[in-house]
Amino acid sequence: MNPLIPHENIQTIIYLIRGQKVMLSPHLAALYGVEPRALVQAVKRNRDRFPEDFMFQLTREEFGNLKSQIVTSSWGGLRRANPYAFTEQGVSMLSSVLQSKKAVQVNITIMRAFVRMRQAMSLSRSVAKRLAAIERRLTGHGVDIQHIYRIIQLWPPRSEKGRNGHNGHN
Repeated sequence: MNPLIPHENIQTIIYLIRGQKVMLSPHLAALYGVEPRALVQAVKRNRDRFPEDFMFQLTREEFGNLKSQIVTSSWGGLRRANPYAFTEQGVSMLSSVLQSKKAVQVNITIMRAFVRMRQAMSLSRSVAKRLAAIERRLTGHGVDIQHIYRIIQLWPPRSEKGRNGHNGHN
């Protein structure tokens, strides 16, 4: 089974709002191939399936801040209502409300994107902890940690970037 949308594309429309990773109703509607108002109507008809920890509506301030941070034309024209934000659990519930094969397939892809994001964040935290431990060990031995960070940032050296038609990364 080929995913309808690469998970990398989905990860770009997962935002951190109110301390939660969420997806917005206009983006979800586009993924599901429905009008945003149809998605919101389906949710409102099944409101008991979407408690506040599954879905919430953005405030004007939140929506304004988000629009100013993200330079995109995908927000459409004038809006009467602010978009809804769906947590991972809310997105999962959408497939049962929208009741289509496409909704199920889109949800599978979205759930995989959320999982990959969690894995990447966990790996980043692990690497940061290991670097901090190395830094603590080396600091007392006269090692210039800032010099090591500069070397890491410049890796690979320019002389290696042109070799074999790639930049040295796998």
